[in-house]
Amino acid sequence: MENTTGREMTYGEKAVGLTFNPSNDPKVQKVKELYAEIIDIVINNAYPVEGGKTTEMQTLSTEAIRQAQTAQMWAVKAITYQF
Repeated sequence: MENTTGREMTYGEKAVGLTFNPSNDPKVQKVKELYAEIIDIVINNAYPVEGGKTTEMQTLSTEAIRQAQTAQMWAVKAITYQF
């Protein structure tokens, strides 16, 4: 999957659905970019190219990513909530 720049999307960008922003709201875009960065930092720490990590590290990282996705979705909902 590619983003608007034509490069392959990162794991975090895919995880937050970076390209899905039907309203083109800049606040939504910024929140998704920030959470994508957080997820990428976590995933790159848990699953490095070289060296091994413990199963516990991967378990913690998986949960951190899951929680970041949840927080991102709630943040977008809060930003786009219609009264």
